[in-house]
Amino acid sequence: MYLELSNVTKVISEEMILNHISLSMEKGRIYGFQGKNGSGKTMLMRAISGLIRLTEGSVTVDGKVLGKDTDFPPSIGALIENPGFIPHFTGFENLKMLADIKRRITSEEIIQVMRKLGLENAVNKKYKTYSLGMKQKLGIAAAIMEYPEIIILDEPTNALDEDSIKNLHDILSEYKKRGSLMIISCHDKEELEILSDEIYEIENGKIKGHRVVGDETVR
Repeated sequence: MYLELSNVTKVISEEMILNHISLSMEKGRIYGFQGKNGSGKTMLMRAISGLIRLTEGSVTVDGKVLGKDTDFPPSIGALIENPGFIPHFTGFENLKMLADIKRRITSEEIIQVMRKLGLENAVNKKYKTYSLGMKQKLGIAAAIMEYPEIIILDEPTNALDEDSIKNLHDILSEYKKRGSLMIISCHDKEELEILSDEIYEIENGKIKGHRVVGDETVR
């Protein structure tokens, strides 16, 4: 298995946020997390990203335990809540600053990803002038631009119009074919059904259900 969660538990101020979650995920598939606000979806995404220290349990990525063998997954891109872009930088400058950390992609590849998301006319516009939809697209671009093995998108369709959502479908399909393991959450249940291969239902920090889309099997 590429990604395995074993007894993942997070307690904050004596409140159980994640309650002994165990599951495994493979590359080349899209996993949907479904649940109400406060159900634990975002915290679980943070755990997989290595952004929080677990109270109990472990997250293993490609055989490496987060917090023990490595701090973060070796190849990950994530859009979790609001990304911290610099307002007076252009969209391109914000992405270039992030890309310069690992130096895995060129400036031209950054621009190609912006074009892919429909930001070709906003490459040199300052982030503070972006609409909500443009800001969301730039956040998605930051998550996917280095072609990571794990992609996590928390509510990626927020502020996107219908055409942009259809374009996102095509992008996720492309990355799935490349072998990326993708985890997404979405308030729109129908949209989540369309995007996902498997859906985990999360409630009060627990996995309450799991099903393969198009399969009547429910666990």
